[in-house]
Amino acid sequence: MKFIKGIFPWKRTLITSLLVILLLSVFNFYGLYTNKFYFFKISNYIFPLLALGHLLFLYVMWFKIKEDELSDPPMRNLEYILYFISLVYIYKLIETLTTLFSYGQYDNHLIPASFLPMGIFIVLLYVLLLLLTFLTFSYRREIVGTYTFDEMNQHVDNWN
Repeated sequence: MKFIKGIFPWKRTLITSLLVILLLSVFNFYGLYTNKFYFFKISNYIFPLLALGHLLFLYVMWFKIKEDELSDPPMRNLEYILYFISLVYIYKLIETLTTLFSYGQYDNHLIPASFLPMGIFIVLLYVLLLLLTFLTFSYRREIVGTYTFDEMNQHVDNWN
């Protein structure tokens, strides 16, 4: 884990996550079989909309680290939403892998030359996004702190 954190310190992790999310949002509209972009399919807009929650979490992490603030209940709720969004990332990864493994079924059809390189690139981006997401959770625990709010409430002076 130290090796990974040496390559991806917290700032590089957040910036790389942002870039990977932006790339995957664009490639979400890309059709591997046809080598075209489909902007009129409503299902292609699910990933970019869910990625907004991820981007919000990245902003909150950046803000909390820069301002040296502790974690709070809204950040916890946002992280729980990001757990669900991570499940969607896993689903999209499996969906892309299924598409890639179907390559042999269509030997007699015309498949673009970019099918395998683009498919492998998209799969690598999904794997990288999942790894960066879990690394961000690790940095949240280390730098921002855990979600122990009961202990925080005992140190509040209610008489003033």
